[in-house]
Formats: sequence, C-alpha cells, structure tokens
Amino acid sequence: MVRYAKISSAELVRICANSTDERAWAEFIRRFQMVIASTVLRTARQWGEPPRALLDDLVQDTYLKLCENNSRLLAGFRPQHKDSIYGFLKVVATNVVHDHFKSAQAAKRGAGLTEVIIEPSQIDERTNSSKTFDEVTQNLQLHQIEKILKQVTAGKDQEKKRTIFWLRHRFGLTASEIASIPWIGLTTEGVESVLMRLATMIRGHVMALILTVK
Repeated sequence: MVRYAKISSAELVRICANSTDERAWAEFIRRFQMVIASTVLRTARQWGEPPRALLDDLVQDTYLKLCENNSRLLAGFRPQHKDSIYGFLKVVATNVVHDHFKSAQAAKRGAGLTEVIIEPSQIDERTNSSKTFDEVTQNLQLHQIEKILKQVTAGKDQEKKRTIFWLRHRFGLTASEIASIPWIGLTTEGVESVLMRLATMIRGHVMALILTVK
C-alpha cells in the first residue's frame, strides 16, 4: 500500500487499468473517492434531493463503470497534465448520475413521449447584441439551446461538438478537463477553439431569431 501511495496519479491509473491488484485499487479509492462522491452529490442534486442510499449506489455504479469491459475507460485515459484524472473522473461520475435519472424518468413517463420545444417567439426580446454569450443564453431553457446547438453543429462531429459544449456550459468542466477525455481527441487549445466557434454561432443564431420575431 505504501508503494502505491507514492506513485503519480497517471501511473496509478495505468496500473489499475491493467490489473486487479487490490492494493492498487485501494489506493485509487483512497485518492479519488472525494472527487467521485462530491461529483455524484452535486450532479444528483440537479434532479432533486436524493437519499443517502441512492448516492452510495451511484458512487458504486461509477466504480463499476470504470471497471467494465476490462477497465476500458481507464485504459483509454491519456492525461494532458498531472491533474487531468480529476476532470476525467468528474465526467464519468456525471454521466453515470444523469444516465440513472434519465432512465428512471423515462420509465416513469413511459415510452413515446416527445419533448416540447419552445418557439423562438418566446425568447426574451429584451436581449440585445451587446450582451455576452452567457447573458444571451441564460434566459433560454436547456432544450431551446439544444435545438439551436443541433442546427449549428449539423454535419461532421456533431455529437462531439455538442458534448464539448454541454460539458463546459452545463457541468462546468474546463477546456483542459474536457481534453483529457480520450475519445474527444483534441488538445486543450482545440477544445477552446470549438467552444469559441460554437459560442459565436449560437449567439448569432439567437440574435437572428430575435430580429425575426420583432
């Protein structure tokens, strides 16, 4: 255990991804339990006030996600800097929690329901072109932004661009944390470039809608 306590996080992740060494995994849990548990709590509270037992289950589900398919997620992790693993684990835990509540919600509502999209005329007409991106979008509901996002990202890599956008603007991840996710396949500068282009396109789209409905 002492041996594993002294190695870097990147090396610890590499060992855990390629073995079932109980001592290595004990150190992994000791080192990263706080970031996983706090992310689970923060994300779950977006859906209400979850009971402690459910939070414990979601933390456990996060570890199971990391271990499934021979620890595929950990094996594919490529750190951009020494603290990249923290952003990576936040993403995994966040996805686990949202997947749980989305599944529960879908089961409760039943299949076949469609999402209601608010019409452009319902966008606050007081918004003006001098406002920043966050100010432009803060009065829009998530499904309004998602509708616009799908339009401006149509084509190649649409899913990747949408994921990058939401990881930044809904979950608060930094560009470097997003870049640490293996399948994103971009450097920190690449993620920043995508975010900048998306912000410009969405801002322009919103302004065009406002001018149309005035």
